[in-house]
Amino acid sequence: MDFNDSLTNGLGDFFDVEGQEIPDELPMMAIRDVVVFNYMIIPLFVGRPASIAAINEAMMKDNLLLLVTQKDATVDEPGAEDVYGVGMVSMIMRTLKLPDGRLKVLVQAVSKAKIEKIIQSDPHFLAKISVIKDEEFDAESVSVEVEALMRTVRENTEKILMLKGIMSSDLMVILNSIEEPGRLADLVISNLRMKTPDSQAVLETFDSVERLQKVSDFLRKEVEVSTVQAKIESLAKEEMSKSQREYYLREQMHALKKELGDVDDRSEEIEEIRVKFSKTKMSKEVRAEGMKQLKRYEMMHPDASEASIVRTYLDWILEVPWQKGSKDKLDLKEASRVLDADHYGLEKVKERILEFLAVRKLSKSSKGPILCFVGPPGVGKTSLGQSIARAMGRKFYRLSLGGMHDEAEIRGHRRTYIGAMPGRIIQGLKTAGTNNPVFMMDEVDKIGSDYRGDPSSALLEVLDPEQNVEFTDHYLNMPYDLSKTLFIVTANMTDTIPSPLLDRMEIIRLSGYTLEEKLVIAKRYLLSRQIKENGITRKHIKLSDATLIKIISHYTRESGLRNLEREIGKVCRKVARKVAEGSKGPYVISDRTLAKYLGPPRFLPETELGKIDQPGLATGLAWTEVGGELLTIEVCIVKGKGGITMTGQLGDVMKESAQAALSYCRTRLDVLKLSETYFEEIDIHIHVPAGAIPKDGPSAGVTMATALYSALAGKKVRQDIAMTGEITLRGRVLPIGGLKEKALAALRAGIATVIIPAENEKDLVEIPKEIRDQMKFVPVKNMDKILKMAFV
Repeated sequence: MDFNDSLTNGLGDFFDVEGQEIPDELPMMAIRDVVVFNYMIIPLFVGRPASIAAINEAMMKDNLLLLVTQKDATVDEPGAEDVYGVGMVSMIMRTLKLPDGRLKVLVQAVSKAKIEKIIQSDPHFLAKISVIKDEEFDAESVSVEVEALMRTVRENTEKILMLKGIMSSDLMVILNSIEEPGRLADLVISNLRMKTPDSQAVLETFDSVERLQKVSDFLRKEVEVSTVQAKIESLAKEEMSKSQREYYLREQMHALKKELGDVDDRSEEIEEIRVKFSKTKMSKEVRAEGMKQLKRYEMMHPDASEASIVRTYLDWILEVPWQKGSKDKLDLKEASRVLDADHYGLEKVKERILEFLAVRKLSKSSKGPILCFVGPPGVGKTSLGQSIARAMGRKFYRLSLGGMHDEAEIRGHRRTYIGAMPGRIIQGLKTAGTNNPVFMMDEVDKIGSDYRGDPSSALLEVLDPEQNVEFTDHYLNMPYDLSKTLFIVTANMTDTIPSPLLDRMEIIRLSGYTLEEKLVIAKRYLLSRQIKENGITRKHIKLSDATLIKIISHYTRESGLRNLEREIGKVCRKVARKVAEGSKGPYVISDRTLAKYLGPPRFLPETELGKIDQPGLATGLAWTEVGGELLTIEVCIVKGKGGITMTGQLGDVMKESAQAALSYCRTRLDVLKLSETYFEEIDIHIHVPAGAIPKDGPSAGVTMATALYSALAGKKVRQDIAMTGEITLRGRVLPIGGLKEKALAALRAGIATVIIPAENEKDLVEIPKEIRDQMKFVPVKNMDKILKMAFV
């Protein structure tokens, strides 16, 4: 029932109830979501058994019924405590039984009443009531204040009707004909869209003037809301009319040009761009800038030099995925299956990736860290990123930062420059086609810098979750939200990464693979891939485990797998040539016939090398970018004048370690049983093969001291021991880095005992259990303990 109908019903044809006596006890019915006021005629649909019983009881007597409103409309079977204490005595005018068993009842409100007591509740409510009558007003005795209040109510009601567009002269006649403040209040409030508690509060206000004042307050608020609503609708209508008018005129102009034969490719091109802007998802600011540039382009001459610049800029705005993203697939079991299928081993790395995905699943708004995979070449850093993208159902894009030295590569060029274009970040997002790909940045440790800027400084904004929400590319010159993009960075080492950039990343180290792991990976992945790439099948080639082990140990020396795959590929190519020449195979490659395919072994494992068993030799461990290596240190003592020679392309740090080792040994003259002038009568030569490879680092001190002490004492160092650690002048052993890589190098050489600094004992948890089970790690705090166990 709308406002107009309600006003008409409010003064329409009522049953004549004047003078009818209202009994003290009446059947009561609870109603939902509506408060009944005096003089209202309202239809009700009744379906609850208790309500139907109350209506039947009323119709058997005097057709009078008490209507009360429920406090909570969701309660299906309300009790006495679930209804308000004031309701409306109403007369049943008509009833109609519906096919579904419900009753349609038309009731007329008669008088306000207060519930004194609930007499019964089954099969329907029966209430004892007290009738509340409004104070009678004479039109001539109404005070000036009340008259002003009534006039205000009428005027505000008229404003609301006008704003809603349902104003008519008949309605104002009805409002002006009411002289009693209580009746005016009830008529107006019954048609306002108010919350049930607010309407009930007005009903329970028994004083007529006070009730009218509350209605006036509600009307004033409603006028303010309706005014703002009408203004918004008017503006929206004007904007729509303007857009429709522009569209109509543009279509007319296009039709006229078509009739005259003036339609050219440029007009169609501009119209096509305009349509793309209307369909592409982007923010209002980006769309406004794009339309501004489109108008500029439309006004330019096609041959103007700037026209091509603006046209290219428009293409970039349309092609960059501002709000287009792929839906994440965060099934941890599936992600674990994908990682296990793509990579063997690397358990701690996989565990950290699954933790990262779990946080993303539980907190969609989580920004999360920037993961940085650090490890030697060929250990699977890039392929891990591809697996993460596959597990999450995202696009994957790879950007190589190696050798990048221009800041504009990251931030883009200003459009004023010739050949300007966006930076590699925006280009990558355009290529990926979504705003949330897995974006991998390889070789972050190999970024350069020169007079053109420092790309690593530009990456600070890209890789900082607090800043990349509004990353600004110089070419687009508009903020772009990079927070949805998952950035993964890779590096071979962290030493060359600037500290501020390193601080924004979480380092995850991939140390390399053991021989057993390489064997499994070669059988599962590398061999199958090379057989497929070289056009042969498993029927043409047979490689045993022993053959693969020999390829790993005699033809490669690396932490990763790239050279291993190349060697397997070389074998497959030679078999492919024989198959292409007509041979059927199969070709069984054994460890004895392997040399026919790969030539003589390029490396001999340390276990097969003839070791020189004499004083002055000690085996150390070194860390390199491609993994761990054995470091054999040789010391030779000859007659001389106290000089010291160091060869093997040693860096400054290793030279200082040698000097510290010499000073330590000179403090042990009494233990060595040497004279005070002994060091003035000899020359010491320290050599670290191979001489062509530069060496430096702070972990060879204990090895140099052991080799020097061995030469001075004439004792042989055990060949089954390797050691690592830095030394002080007083023989204290300092901690080192790269323990896992060094342990793998010792294991490859068949050395089972490794002496490590005591402070590195905590790092043993990073070494896989299968390696720890095969080796013995001896933590030491000073050189004296090393000297006690190092000699034969």
